[in-house]
Amino acid sequence: MAHSQRLHRKEKEIMIVMKFGGTSVQDAEAMARVISIVKTRLKRKPVVVSSATAKTTDTLLNCCRTAAEGNYEKATDIIRQIKDRHIKISSELIKDEAKLEELKVKIKDLLDGLRDIIKGIYLLSELSERSIAKVASHGELLSTLILSYAFNESGIKTEYVDARDFMYTNKDFSNAEPLFDVICSKAPVRLDKILNSGKVVVTQGFIASTQDGITTTFSRGGSDYSASIIGMAMNAEEVEIWTDVDGILTADPMIVEETKIIDEITFKEAAELAFFGAKVLHPSTIIPAVEKNIPVRVLNSHYPERKGTLIKKSINEKDSFIKSITSKKEITVLNIYSPKMLLAHGFLKKIFEVFDKHKTSVDVITTSEVNVSLTLDNDESIEGIIKELSEFSEVNVDRDKSLVCIVGSNLKYIPGVAKKVFQVLGEFNITMISQGASVINISFVVDRDKLNDVIKTLHKEFFG
Repeated sequence: MAHSQRLHRKEKEIMIVMKFGGTSVQDAEAMARVISIVKTRLKRKPVVVSSATAKTTDTLLNCCRTAAEGNYEKATDIIRQIKDRHIKISSELIKDEAKLEELKVKIKDLLDGLRDIIKGIYLLSELSERSIAKVASHGELLSTLILSYAFNESGIKTEYVDARDFMYTNKDFSNAEPLFDVICSKAPVRLDKILNSGKVVVTQGFIASTQDGITTTFSRGGSDYSASIIGMAMNAEEVEIWTDVDGILTADPMIVEETKIIDEITFKEAAELAFFGAKVLHPSTIIPAVEKNIPVRVLNSHYPERKGTLIKKSINEKDSFIKSITSKKEITVLNIYSPKMLLAHGFLKKIFEVFDKHKTSVDVITTSEVNVSLTLDNDESIEGIIKELSEFSEVNVDRDKSLVCIVGSNLKYIPGVAKKVFQVLGEFNITMISQGASVINISFVVDRDKLNDVIKTLHKEFFG
């Protein structure tokens, strides 16, 4: 879709989108923190986008699988547990008894509807993508219902808006693609009046609808995507992604203790980090925001005073420098050897046709005169791929490998980065060093059991 088609609003609106992830709304204490944070932003007309409470989506998916496998009693017990958890959160947040009873009735109605869907799955012993999306949507519907009541009780005038009123998608039910033009025309109509009346909008991430009213969901982690799409449609001044980390870090804190927060990063760098395994952002998140040049700020709901990381289209960088070191832990390397064919016209095309046929994407590729090496992080179809490649080449497979990626703008203009990598990692077995065409990453393959040591060594060298 052409960029220009989506630009329904020319001027930036004085409004922000604030997305809160599952751990940021996991219990009454967390939701109370959300209320405090939103109170500091009221002049900026916030649209609050919430995920389901932590682990609820997994619990719902487990519930529908349990029903499909024929265990209706266990499935209904799971629904009871979900109900108890959300009633407990509600009771701790809402002190007005009449409002609490009203909220409890709405929670019961939602979960009665869920029980009907689960019964249908059980009776059919069948789990369709459409049913999965419908079941999964209940997590966000519950969390936002409670949040909207809690906001109103705290004195923040709030309106609960069902995202399915404006977030329209195609019919790929549990991996839906947004209909951007439709959303750009519908969202302002649905949300502007509420915001202009001084109310906060509370709506759901992750869930959407076809134009004929059937519930859909984005792929897992899609609440970030929802927030970014709303930001694009409303031409927001900023999208805030509230998580349980301080922002985007220089490395995985589970591996490196002395990580640093990156103050500012470009959209391209953030996308590269997401692609290569950094867990803070959903990779698709930043695409709608990029299109409107809307900054995205990643913040920690446990420490709201910290400034987090600002992601922008471009930032003033007098000097190019390395931003972060990331990795994909479990990858497979395929080495394809064919001295007769390699330099022949169309050899690489032939290789990629095989991968395309098996819907398998390649992360990194390196070539020599007689060899093509490439990395995959999804090897579900590897046997079929090897079989087809073996018809015109020799193939060997290296498993138990990891991909390390150094990300930063204009790395090729920083003298000696690759050389320094080789020097400090001399004791490790490095293969497939590759400078990305994007000019913002250098990646290479290491043995999986050495991954953590490699990242620690690099971090110490580049970040002290």
